[in-house]
Formats: sequence, C-alpha cells, structure tokens
Amino acid sequence: MTRMTRPEIFEFLSSGTRTAHVASTRADGSPHVAPVWFVADGTPESFVVQFTTGASSVKGRTLRQDDRVALTVDDPHPPFGFVIVEGTAELSRDINRLLEVATRLGERYMGPDRALEFGKRNAVAGEVLATIHPAKVIGEKNLTG
Repeated sequence: MTRMTRPEIFEFLSSGTRTAHVASTRADGSPHVAPVWFVADGTPESFVVQFTTGASSVKGRTLRQDDRVALTVDDPHPPFGFVIVEGTAELSRDINRLLEVATRLGERYMGPDRALEFGKRNAVAGEVLATIHPAKVIGEKNLTG
C-alpha cells in the first residue's frame, strides 16, 4: 500500500467513471451513505467535489441540516486504490450552476452525445448542487502491490 500524492488524488478523482459514496448524518444521528456521480473542480492543491441531488432526498435533507460530509471513491481493479474526502458541503439551487455541473456529469458518465440531455434533465426545480469543500483528503494506491 502506497500513499497517493495530492496530484495523484486529483487525477484519481478526475479520471474514468468511478462512482463516489457520500456519507452524511441523519437527524437522529444515524449514518446515511449513497452512491453519486461526481466531478472534481480546481487544482490538485485546491479542489472541490461536486454532485447533484434532490433537495428532498435523504442526501439533500441531511446535508441541509448538517453540512459535515465524507465521500469515498475506489478503484475496484487490481492493484486497487481509494480516496477519502472529508469536509463540508455547500448546497446551491442556482439553476445555471446546476446545468453546468449536471452537463459535465452527463458528459463524464453518459458521453458527450448525451451530456446536454442529462444536464437539462437534472437542472430543474427541486434539485440542488452539492459542493464539498475538503478539510482532509487521503488516497492509497497499490493495495495488493
């Protein structure tokens, strides 16, 4: 097992179509984890992680009440690896920002031909953009190497 550098972490988060798992805390204190499509924005030294979700979904409600969040992304192929991001989430209902990020998500996960379709489908009233501001980031690679 080898610790990833910050540039390696950013590259890991920015490449491919890995799914992230977002953990938040419910009002009763119990944990909630859900898969999301995501994008990383910024530079290796200073980046945010963004995803969209329904404002009334468990993710939307829990992050509105408590902005603390953790996100994991893993590489399921040998030699395996993972990244953990811990921080706070900022929620926005700005339709223009939602369209921008949802379109980027569509391009990343569905391909350029369906990017705008996905963006328009998800940049609507009732959706929110979640931006995670990392406080702690850990990455490990070559878990079996």
